[in-house]
Amino acid sequence: MYRTHTCGELRIEHAGTQVALSGWVQRSRQFGGMTFIDLRDRYGITQLVFNMETDPDLCKQANDLGREYVIQVKGSVRERSNKNPNLPTGDIEIETTELNVLNKSDVPPFTIEAETDGGDDLRMRYRYLDLRRPSVQQNIILRHRLAQEARKFLCDNNFLEIETPFLIKSTPEGARDFVVPSRMNAGQFYALPQSPQTFKQLLMVSGYDRYFQIVRCFRDEDLRADRQPEFTQIDCEMSFVDQDDVLNMFENLLKHLFKFVMGKDLGDVERMSYADAMRLYGIDKPDTRFGMTFTELNDLAQNKGFKIFDAAELVVGICAEGCAGYSRKQLNALTDWVKRPQIGAKGLVYVKYNEDGSFKSSVDKFYNQEDLKAWADKMGAKPGDLLLVLSGATEKVRKQLGQLRLHMGSELGLRKADEFKALWVLNFPLLEWDEDSERWFACHHPFTRPQKGFEQIENWGDIKADAYDLVLNGNEIAGGSIRIHERDLQEKVFDLLGMSKEESESKFGFLMGAFEYGAPPHGGIAFGFDRLCAIFGGAESIRDFIAFPKNNSGRDTMIDAPSPIDDEQYTELHIQPGAELVE
Repeated sequence: MYRTHTCGELRIEHAGTQVALSGWVQRSRQFGGMTFIDLRDRYGITQLVFNMETDPDLCKQANDLGREYVIQVKGSVRERSNKNPNLPTGDIEIETTELNVLNKSDVPPFTIEAETDGGDDLRMRYRYLDLRRPSVQQNIILRHRLAQEARKFLCDNNFLEIETPFLIKSTPEGARDFVVPSRMNAGQFYALPQSPQTFKQLLMVSGYDRYFQIVRCFRDEDLRADRQPEFTQIDCEMSFVDQDDVLNMFENLLKHLFKFVMGKDLGDVERMSYADAMRLYGIDKPDTRFGMTFTELNDLAQNKGFKIFDAAELVVGICAEGCAGYSRKQLNALTDWVKRPQIGAKGLVYVKYNEDGSFKSSVDKFYNQEDLKAWADKMGAKPGDLLLVLSGATEKVRKQLGQLRLHMGSELGLRKADEFKALWVLNFPLLEWDEDSERWFACHHPFTRPQKGFEQIENWGDIKADAYDLVLNGNEIAGGSIRIHERDLQEKVFDLLGMSKEESESKFGFLMGAFEYGAPPHGGIAFGFDRLCAIFGGAESIRDFIAFPKNNSGRDTMIDAPSPIDDEQYTELHIQPGAELVE
């Protein structure tokens, strides 16, 4: 028996017990004739004691141990004289009587502790060592708990866990597919699924009225901290439901996860239209932990001789509470911040609402005190507040002000890591126009149901969809829709997207054919599981919540993938090796 207990299990009540422990050497300390070793496994750390006076050979053996040696020890539990309140096992130590080295270790390339000296590249190269760090282990354990609680909730609500294929047909629409050449079908390719969308709809046609899957998905996209080429979804679908049925079910799932994983009450989940989200926050995933909503000022700010405002499609501002004391240096820094290429604003207008009731602004030449008081009144400002105003084309300026709002929220400590606010964003546009390709694209996907009466709407951009996103602390954590379940309506939507009958039949004929055999009304949702884990763990990046992630170039530096294949494999796959790469 390698161990009777784990390294996080023993307490003062175990004093006098004979135990066996196994794990990794975290660190070693020598004081006079005593050697102390911290032994670590994924459950915690236990202190081992070796005494030169009572057993010099054993103590010498302990002194020869290096970091990350794998050892087994036997001994008795005793109360520590110098207790460590920061460890759950800090009241006890092991008076060691036997030591067995199970495996030696080279010196690790970085310290395997919560605060490590290893950079991202080094840690990703030695990810199997990085995964030993307690902070990373806690992230992986959190991921496990979230998955198990999600599975429990869904099973308790009559959902069936059903697997769908990973080798499917490529349908290039939206993100790029990863493709897999077929050895047995020369010149033909599978694709890895971007989601199980069509298969879960087929399961509804098949009568499995509640489906879920915690499933791996693949998209060949440019990467960033919160995006990986392979990612995980909690994928769900329900039959005989309307939008409210879906929203109620999955906000209850989120509340369940908060209660049983975080020990928190999430509270009510608000609902907001897409149009209101854009008008009030400039973004379709607003962070509602704090206010600072937009106020449109066209009626008060235009036609006063300030040409920048007069020429703008929209003049809009936010009120930063208690910030009238900002210095010229701070205001210049804000102006420089919005002028960065990532934001793209040409300038920033500020108005200080001083404590004495007077106003000081960067546009005093054009607006008198009464004008600025009218701005303040409309924005709900009070003495001591600071008004920040941008102008320009409506879509662009809302996006710019939305970024400034989030920046101010962070600067003022309003985006608290231990506070959570969720909301549904509803009534998305069905279609969006792409200037480059000069065609309409589906905002969600082409299987989303348009809201009733769409055929009477002349401007296709005004057609609304029965689609919904679940937003948590300014992050989209889930998205879904009520689906189309009739062939003729699905064909009409494909037509709106500029897809010919031949193309739609080639790509999705199997799905439309299934609709002819009694497809029920259905709808569903998919949670971005990696993002959900990161939010629950209080982190920005999803990478540390994935056991073996890729870097920002889509590479796994630990196993050196992707990599070339053998010439023999090229031949078997009917691919010409050494072909010149096309930029």
